[in-house]
Amino acid sequence: MSRALGALVAAGLLLAGCAAHRLQKEEDFLATLPEEAEPVPSGNGAIYQAHREVALFENPVAQHVGDVVTIHLVESTAAQKSSSTTTKKSTSADLPGPTILGRPVTVHGTQILGASLDHKSAFDGSGDSAQSNQLSGDITVTVAKRLANGNLLVRGQKWIAINQGKEYVRIQGLIRPIDIQPDNTILSTKVADASISYGARGALADANAQSWLSRFFNSPWLPF
Repeated sequence: MSRALGALVAAGLLLAGCAAHRLQKEEDFLATLPEEAEPVPSGNGAIYQAHREVALFENPVAQHVGDVVTIHLVESTAAQKSSSTTTKKSTSADLPGPTILGRPVTVHGTQILGASLDHKSAFDGSGDSAQSNQLSGDITVTVAKRLANGNLLVRGQKWIAINQGKEYVRIQGLIRPIDIQPDNTILSTKVADASISYGARGALADANAQSWLSRFFNSPWLPF
C-alpha cells in the first residue's frame, strides 16, 4: 500500500513539474508592457516641450519597448536529400603445413596441419528524405527590448480556441526599424534569429501524439 501511495505521489510531482514547465514557456511569449513614464512637468506654453517626443518627419512605427508591430508570416521551405553507400571486402589466406626433411607431414597420404582462410563481406545501403512546410498569416507582437545598435527584440503569441483544443503561433526574433513598413508591418523573412512555432493543445492534440511507451519502442536506444 505504501509503495502504491509513493508511486502516486511521484507521478503527481512529475505532472506538476511538467505543468510548471509548460506554463513557464507560455509566459516567455507574453506581451511586454512599456515602462511607466515619469510625471511630465506642466508646460510653459511653447510648441516644443521637454520630456515630450514629437516625431514630425517619421512614420509612427514601433520603436520603443512595449510598442506593437505586425509580422506577416510568409514562411515556405523545402529540402530533399538522398544517399547511397556500397562497400565490398574480400580476404583470403593460405597457411601451408610444416615440412620435415623437406617433406610435408601426412597421415594416410593426406597432408595435415595446414589451413586456409577465406572471408567476404558486402554492404549496400541507401536513404532518401524529403521535407517541406509552409506557414502564412499575421501575428502582432510587442517590442521586448531595444538593443544598443537600434535593433528591436520582438516576441509574441496568438492563441485560437477551436472546439476541444487550442492552437497557437509563437514568434521571436530581431528586426531593424528601417525594415518596418509605414503601416507598421514587417515580413517574417526580415526577422533575424527567428524562432517560429506552431502547435496545438487539448484533446485532439493528445489523440494525435504517441504515448511515452510507444516513443520508447521507437527510440534508437532500443537494442532490437
